[in-house]
Amino acid sequence: MAEEKMLAVVIVSQEGEGRLEVREVSKPAARADRVRVRVRAAGLNRADLLQKRGRYPAPAGAPADIPGLEFAGEVEEVGEEVRAWAKGQRVFGITAGGAQAEYVVVPENHLAEIPAGLDFAAAAAVPEVFITAHDALFTQARLRTGEAVLVHAAGSGVGTAAVQLARAAGAGGVYGTARTAEKLERARAFGLDEGVAVGAEAGGPRAFAEAVRGWTKGRGADVILDLVGASYLDANLDALSYRGRLMLVGTLGGSAASLDFRKVMGKRLNIKGTVLRARSAEEKARAVRLFAAHVCPLLARGLVRPVIDSSFALEEAGAAYQRLESNETFGKVVLLFGPEAAFR
Repeated sequence: MAEEKMLAVVIVSQEGEGRLEVREVSKPAARADRVRVRVRAAGLNRADLLQKRGRYPAPAGAPADIPGLEFAGEVEEVGEEVRAWAKGQRVFGITAGGAQAEYVVVPENHLAEIPAGLDFAAAAAVPEVFITAHDALFTQARLRTGEAVLVHAAGSGVGTAAVQLARAAGAGGVYGTARTAEKLERARAFGLDEGVAVGAEAGGPRAFAEAVRGWTKGRGADVILDLVGASYLDANLDALSYRGRLMLVGTLGGSAASLDFRKVMGKRLNIKGTVLRARSAEEKARAVRLFAAHVCPLLARGLVRPVIDSSFALEEAGAAYQRLESNETFGKVVLLFGPEAAFR
C-alpha cells in the first residue's frame, strides 16, 4: 500500500530569517490514545518565527521542520484507546509542533470541542493564546476579582485574550501597553480601560510605570502579564503593587536583565515564568481541561472572542509569516486549509 501524503508548511532553511516551503510529507497515523485531526485552520505564533530562524527547536517527539502550535478542524481518525472523541467532531487544540499541515495527531486530552458559534478560522485563533493567558492569569498568578491587571503587548494574540479574560473575571482595572496608540484604541473594544504607548518616541518603559501609578492612585498593578521581557523588568517592579505578581510569558525585548533585589524584597513581589510548549503531556492536558471548563463557555456566550488580524491560504504561508514578522498585527494571523481558504 502506498504511503499516504499530505501538504504541510516545511522549514527548509534556518539561516538568517529562515525559509519555508509548502511540501508533501507523510501523513501521520493515530494509535492508542491519539487522535488525527483534519486541520481546517491553524494559528501562527511568535514561537513559529523563532523555530524558522533556528532559535526555538521543537521538543522531542514533535516534528522538527513543521511549525504550528494550535489548530482547528475535524476528527478524522482515532486510536484504539480513544474514548472522548468520534470521527467528524469539530475540535481545536494545542500541540508541540506540526499543526501547520493538513493533518495533525495529538493526545485526546489535548483537544476541546469548538463552540457552535465559531467557524474554523476563528477557532484556530483561540487555543494557544487563550490557554496561555488563562493559565498565566488564573492558574499561575491567581488573579482575583477587583484586582488591577497590566497586560504588555495588549494588541498581540495573548494580549487581546488576556484583556478579555481579565475583564470577564471582574478585574478592578485592565490596563495595557502597545507599540502604538492605535493598537491601544482598538484594544478598548475588548475591555481595556487605559493604555499607554511605549515605543521609543513615547518614552519607553518608564512611561507605563508612571501611568500605572496614576491609574491605580499610587497602588500599582496586582498582576502584570509581560510578553516583552528584559527591557521592561525594572519598570515592571516599579509598576507592581505590594505583593504584586509578575508573570513572564515572552522575551520580545530580550531575555537577560539586572534584577534589583531590594524592590522585590521590599514589596514582597512574586516573579514567575511560564511556557506552554515545553510542558509535559499531563500539564498540557490539565491546562486544556481548565480552558474547556472556564473559557469555552465564555466563547460560546460571546463574552470573549478570538481576534483575527488576517488570514492566508496554505500556499500563501510565506506571506502569512511576513505579516506576523511586521509587528503591525492586531490579534492573530491564521492559515486556512482546503474549503476554509475558499471562504475568506
